[in-house]
Amino acid sequence: MRHLLHLMNLKQDEFFTLLKRGIEFKNNRLLNPTALKNKSIALLFEKASTRTRISFSIAIQELGGHYLVLHANELQLGRGETIEDTTYVLSRYLDGIMIRTNSQKKLETMANLNVLPVINGLSDLYHPCQALADYMTIYDLGMPLDKIKIAFIGEPNNVFNSLVLGSIYTKTKIAIACPDGFDIHPIVKNIIKQYQKEIEIYKNPKEAVKNANVIYTDVWVSMGQEKEAEIRKKVFQPYSVNKDLLQYAPDDVIVMHCLPAHRGEEITDEVMDQFSHIIFQQAENRLHIQKAILEWIFGLI
Repeated sequence: MRHLLHLMNLKQDEFFTLLKRGIEFKNNRLLNPTALKNKSIALLFEKASTRTRISFSIAIQELGGHYLVLHANELQLGRGETIEDTTYVLSRYLDGIMIRTNSQKKLETMANLNVLPVINGLSDLYHPCQALADYMTIYDLGMPLDKIKIAFIGEPNNVFNSLVLGSIYTKTKIAIACPDGFDIHPIVKNIIKQYQKEIEIYKNPKEAVKNANVIYTDVWVSMGQEKEAEIRKKVFQPYSVNKDLLQYAPDDVIVMHCLPAHRGEEITDEVMDQFSHIIFQQAENRLHIQKAILEWIFGLI
């Protein structure tokens, strides 16, 4: 039984198979319309969602399957039923589950029961679906993944962690610029060490974007961090992706954002609008890569 809890669940050839398959779906949205015939998949949310919810819903539907949207606070899970008991019950009704959760450990508990395939739609530690869509976007633009540099500006969060794991397969150079006190997660550090992956770490974002082919940013205040909003906005203010920062990068650099964007904070209106054709293609590619993930999770590719 296959699970996608993080990108290290994939083999290197599987990683690239997913990227190429995602591009095939982008070029032919009606491809393989019966892949999930007679399969029912739950989409379980502990956090709000736009792109994950819509892309998985449409992906399952266009592959011929059935989806069921569930919210944790509407289940007995929200009243104390264990994640183990909930998973066993769901496995009696469903063929698979995508979960967007506060806890990577919860995902691992579900997957370790091995009673239905589990897809990580976002956790506190990883966002593999997003990173796959991002690498697919870059790959589809014709940029050689093993010869480019991605400069991530902001907190080393779940998206950054997944981009790092993906770079182990692609050989992409990764740099990050972040304030003091925001360190790479110990688990990710151990993976980096295990695979002898070097990460460029800067405090000054102008240093990070030198020789970068891609500048990547994300919100300063993630879901669940609202109480820290004002402090975070102050700390990260020097890390805004704006026209001034772009002057320190190559002329042909592109800017990416996983959305939602807080315009005027981590990215200015001017830069967001300049690179909107890429950023919204990223968002669309979530649909196409989700289809490839679903085929993979059920052993169809």
